[in-house]
Amino acid sequence: MNITRLQIVFHLFPSYLLQLAALERQVFDFLGYQWAPILANFLHIIIVILGLFGTIQYRPRYIVVYAIWTAVWVTWNIFIICFYLEVGGLSKESELLTFNISRHQSWWSENGPGCVRKEAPMAGIKGLDSHSYISVIGCALEYRYIEVMHSSVQILVALVGFVYACYVISVFTEEEDSFDFIGGFDPFPLYHVNEKPTNLLFKQTYL
Repeated sequence: MNITRLQIVFHLFPSYLLQLAALERQVFDFLGYQWAPILANFLHIIIVILGLFGTIQYRPRYIVVYAIWTAVWVTWNIFIICFYLEVGGLSKESELLTFNISRHQSWWSENGPGCVRKEAPMAGIKGLDSHSYISVIGCALEYRYIEVMHSSVQILVALVGFVYACYVISVFTEEEDSFDFIGGFDPFPLYHVNEKPTNLLFKQTYL
């Protein structure tokens, strides 16, 4: 790996690390049983690692896969923003993100900064576990805005990664083209093929 490739790796490495912040998001999505985001985060983490491996090991195809996925990831996060802001008929109260398996919402809806859960025992039922959830009060920031900020950060980081990925692909492609031009990948250059018939022609002329 020459100096140019080392510089590319050093420039791309922070971008990959920032995108691995999806691990933090994955934890909170697990706590909130948000199955669709869990699946998307898992795929994102795998492909970011694949892109990092492709950059270090000089595998342009892996970087192409990473670039394509980055565009998909941006689209997904735009959808998440629209979902929580209830754009286009979407509702944050729906069970879309849980595949209609459960009625769970974002973990931040009850555990956001300053949030206090108010519970009261159900009428006619005794026991320590017989509590009914009533409301959440005192939240310094509504949970949907926390989710929107998470997605916005992921979009910005993904766009930076996409630009760098396109740059790396162009650099690697230029290096391959220049190496092909000087015959680097040709095990039998043209002048070797023509050398033997030329010698035979001279011998026939001498005879």
